[in-house]
Amino acid sequence: MSEEREGFMPLNVAVLTISDTRDETTDRSGLALVQCLEDAGHRRADKRIVADDVYRIRAVVAEWIADPEVQVILTTGGTGFTGRDSTPEAVSVLLDKRIDGFGELFRHLSWQEIGSSTIQSRCLAGLANATVVFCLPGSTGACRTAWRGILREQLDSRHRPCNYANLVIPGRGTHG
Repeated sequence: MSEEREGFMPLNVAVLTISDTRDETTDRSGLALVQCLEDAGHRRADKRIVADDVYRIRAVVAEWIADPEVQVILTTGGTGFTGRDSTPEAVSVLLDKRIDGFGELFRHLSWQEIGSSTIQSRCLAGLANATVVFCLPGSTGACRTAWRGILREQLDSRHRPCNYANLVIPGRGTHG
């Protein structure tokens, strides 16, 4: 095992793309997230695409929250302000605890790239049933910004002083 990977604990991560127009051949954001998580040493637990519909989104996310094999859920899409953007409404009711700092930090990082347009992002994160859930905007750039600026470290069990990986690894943190 390389020194870089020593102590690293890979997580099982499910990726959900929320879109009325994307399919597996055009889903650049979902594929970028899968590439990022696999490059970091994590495992893809599942990957799906679902229409931007509150109940369809909620059904998939709830299924993964209930699955003990899924430790992390990354969603992309549906966090804006158009009539069909409903990810926050679908997911927020499923969360036991919200991670308010995630949205705040994401918008700060995004502001450096896209300026005040970042204010339209309603990205969110939280913990539910020992599963951490991150809801990201649908753009590939936003997904990469979130990964590089927040998720890569927070899903790495070696990151100090604290990280979310240790909350979802059985026997390592507080569950429930």
